[in-house]
Amino acid sequence: MSDEMVFLLVVGLRLGIPLLIFRFPLPAIVAALVLDAADQTIFQNNTDLDLTNYQGYDKALDIYYLSIAYLSTFRNWADPFAARTAQFLWYYRLVGVVLFELTQARALLIIFPNTFEYFFIAYEVVRLAWNPARLSHRKVIGMAAFIWIFIKLPQEWWLHIAQLDVTDFMKEDVFGVSVDTSWGTAIGDNLWFLGVVAVLVIVCVWAVRAVLRAAPPADWKVSFDVDAHPSTTRVGATAVVGKVFSWDLLEKVVLISLIMIIFAQVLPATDPAPLSVTFAVAFVVVVNALLSQWLASRGHSWSSTFVQFLVQLAINVGVTLVYIWLLRTADEPANEAAAVFFIVLLTLIVILFDRYRPVRVSGFGDREPQPAVAAA
Repeated sequence: MSDEMVFLLVVGLRLGIPLLIFRFPLPAIVAALVLDAADQTIFQNNTDLDLTNYQGYDKALDIYYLSIAYLSTFRNWADPFAARTAQFLWYYRLVGVVLFELTQARALLIIFPNTFEYFFIAYEVVRLAWNPARLSHRKVIGMAAFIWIFIKLPQEWWLHIAQLDVTDFMKEDVFGVSVDTSWGTAIGDNLWFLGVVAVLVIVCVWAVRAVLRAAPPADWKVSFDVDAHPSTTRVGATAVVGKVFSWDLLEKVVLISLIMIIFAQVLPATDPAPLSVTFAVAFVVVVNALLSQWLASRGHSWSSTFVQFLVQLAINVGVTLVYIWLLRTADEPANEAAAVFFIVLLTLIVILFDRYRPVRVSGFGDREPQPAVAAA
């Protein structure tokens, strides 16, 4: 495969796999997490590409798949308390990342840890075999607090305060070899490490078995498909259609503005003022909302989410291209790739938010889903 094909395949997977989170949340988010950790290694080992500017896109794609995970809670989490907890953890982290990107103060990343991701994974692990309705408010808070204190704080300190690299640490401090040494040679010269790994595997298996023995009986056969357990989702809930100008519209503007401010800071050759980004996002979001409302008032409905995405993407890309053209006439620099990247993800997030917001609204007032009158 050519370098370009490898690059397109990996980036395509990073864009496509998160969309599976809506139906298969646990394997999809784990796959997104693993691919995020492995993509640059794949490029380094299989291509000769210049990755100087990729780090910014890598960070943006991290925010992208976590945004999809958050939006999936609109559809998949029937418990309003768990959904609100995830909402708080998500926005708390987003605000922290924005502050960090604007100030470069690394301490902010330990003050605003990414607890949301592991909380999301833990909730979906429970759903594999048990109804998450078993989780009381105290257990939900306890799960979030445990992840925050004992998992994320040490991890954030390691990554962002100590700025330690796992690969470098293992080779230099554990195996006593240079960073350039291959893993095969490093482990071959330190066979004791295989014994340690074996012990750790045994301990992990023992711990998992102990947890399973202490856990209540399973409510159903293990399944990674959330639709196999509709009572735990809002798939069958009555969609509540709200007004265009509402708190949900404000949340959508805030959500996308925070995401786009982060993108603007991490992508190469882009540095617009946060206030400018917010105004631009608000304009696009409101225009999209008014357009959707206008079409709905005339009885038009989209044949599919994909068709809606293509139409709105075409409109938004057209506006973006006009904007880029205006910048060029003024002899101002423009990063076309970043602009298109912005508008594609903005359009996708807007559509997914609008798709599942009515279902989320129907659930925040009730513990259980209502009888279905419209599919989510």
